[in-house]
Amino acid sequence: MTQIGEIALWVALLVGAWGATLAFVGGRTGRGDLVLSAERSVWVVFALLATTAGAIISAFLHDEFRYEYVTGHSNRELPFFYKVTGLWAGQTGSLVFWSLLLALFSSIVVFQNRRRNREFMPYVTGTLLVVLVFFLTVIVTQSNPFTTLDFTPTDGRGLNPQLQNYWMTIHPPALYLGFTCFTIPFAFCVSALLSGRLDTRWITTTRRWTLVAWFFLTIGIIFGMMWAYVELGWGGFWFWDPVENASLLPWLTGTAFVHSVMIQEKRGMLKMWNVLLMMSTFLLSIFATFLTRSGLIESVHSFAQNLPIAYTFLAFLGVMVVGTAGLVWWRRDRLAPESRLESFLSREAAFLLNNLLFVAAMFAVLWGTMFPLISEGVSGHKITVGPPFFNRVNIPIGLLLLALLGIGPVIAWRKATARNLRRNFTLPVSVALVVGTVLLATGVRHVYALLTFVLASFTMTTVVVEFWKGTRARARIEGEGAAVALIHLVQRNRRRYGGYIVHAGLVVLFCGLAGKAFGTEKEVALSPGEWVDIRSAWGHTYRLTYQDMSWYTAPNMTKLVASMDVRIDGRRAGVMASEKRSYRQREEVVSEVGIRRAWNEDLYVILAGIEDMDGVVRGTNPRPLATFHILVNPLVPWIWLGGLIMAIGTLTALWPSAEAPPRVRAPRLSAGARPARVPEPELVEA
Repeated sequence: MTQIGEIALWVALLVGAWGATLAFVGGRTGRGDLVLSAERSVWVVFALLATTAGAIISAFLHDEFRYEYVTGHSNRELPFFYKVTGLWAGQTGSLVFWSLLLALFSSIVVFQNRRRNREFMPYVTGTLLVVLVFFLTVIVTQSNPFTTLDFTPTDGRGLNPQLQNYWMTIHPPALYLGFTCFTIPFAFCVSALLSGRLDTRWITTTRRWTLVAWFFLTIGIIFGMMWAYVELGWGGFWFWDPVENASLLPWLTGTAFVHSVMIQEKRGMLKMWNVLLMMSTFLLSIFATFLTRSGLIESVHSFAQNLPIAYTFLAFLGVMVVGTAGLVWWRRDRLAPESRLESFLSREAAFLLNNLLFVAAMFAVLWGTMFPLISEGVSGHKITVGPPFFNRVNIPIGLLLLALLGIGPVIAWRKATARNLRRNFTLPVSVALVVGTVLLATGVRHVYALLTFVLASFTMTTVVVEFWKGTRARARIEGEGAAVALIHLVQRNRRRYGGYIVHAGLVVLFCGLAGKAFGTEKEVALSPGEWVDIRSAWGHTYRLTYQDMSWYTAPNMTKLVASMDVRIDGRRAGVMASEKRSYRQREEVVSEVGIRRAWNEDLYVILAGIEDMDGVVRGTNPRPLATFHILVNPLVPWIWLGGLIMAIGTLTALWPSAEAPPRVRAPRLSAGARPARVPEPELVEA
């Protein structure tokens, strides 16, 4: 099976290169037969990569330690589930997985557009295959999953302990889905530039792909935050780690693109800006992949250092930047706006400011992430940029974006009148002032947290009012009950109200982030029977009593478990367990935190140290002194709730409409047909 997988990998590279050549030649000469052959090569590449991925999984499941990749990321005691996810556990397999997903999405795009958008498809197919060929070249020449060792060890090193967590099994695939999905609208953007068809059609054609990419990238980032929170054992969920930042970069520009295309669709503005945003989003996705796999920047998420891959990725990024910039310059005359900004008090201005803030945040994060490498290259000394820099720059930007979430969707197009402003903002501003007054009266003095809650109340009020006005109008016109009117309102305007739901989720998430300002923590050393009190921001007192220490063996590890009795304001609330895990093959000890969750805060306990750990395991010291790091994290559950609401809103916007729009019928290209001569499509009732 593994030999077949390796052969399939090489054949996929050859087929992909041949298909890319046919696609561009067919698009340039109008040869329909070449274009169709290129599209079929996409399906062949996908089938070959699926074979390769299956061979890698088979090697993991059968403990084939003659392969370097399997030895480095598995062992005989590793649970079945983690062996399957070994496909993306390391640099080599993750590149195969990335390519497999891109081949899958490329196949779907080719199938969807077999009878439509034929003028775009030659260059779309060629662009997708060029990206695939790049990744396949890297895999077969510099990171081959089928590289064998000089000898076959009896067992492997095992999976990185920090990756043996269920969130890490779904966090990387979600990110890869987002990264690869953004390649689809990028390919249509390149095709629009090459073909000169720079109206809104390439945007409307790829709208769902853009939302799907944004959805997966969003939940991938949220899953990564969950993993950091439960696995890394430092009490937080975001540390501005370089690889965390890398995943955030394309999300920022992708979010800006999702908003700015509305202005082009409505007013014919920002054509060049949208092209640049989409190209930046794709390039930042490649940059994020490069940063994770090169190991040039130290991170708990990154793979081992591989300088050849780093240089190859940088070369590819350089070629793509120069090539895309050249395309934009070539077509600059056709990217001129059809109208101008008429007033700064308008929806266009609010969306433009929104875009500028997202791009400013992207540049700040990019600069802070790359500064250690820049400083080392210039001065020879690596200067690390920590969370204070990122917080100082991005918190004010985030607060402005939070305000714009409430302003942008309801302010008038072209120019807002005084009547429009009073009608839409009197109630939200009043609610925000009341919330701010109440918070000040209750003693809240943290400036950023106070501003977050005030702006969150303003934005959430605008969202609620929009739902209320739409529901009331529909109920009055259609004679429906409020609940039925609300459901039908969302069904008939999925994109608009799905966006409002996403905004509501972001408001909840921002509130969860602001809760960090009110956290409390203690670090204490306790003997069995001793206790410690810690008070939360909401006035609750937690009493934790260290009961005992136990140990037992589990597959692939030995666990030392500290049990603590928990009481809240004197009432017993159960038992918490915090662990130290020793992984035999890796000879590493990691913490497994104990978390007691409530709707408004988490009690978070880290077993920071154990006196005489060996004595506990041998049974000579069953009651050791232990050091605990205890935190109360207010509103952290709201972060996960906000992410869930954002996911629901995106799926609402993506869900197919109950009333299908007219579909386009166009003839399929046959051998020798020229895309430029395809007759105008005929509208047919669905």
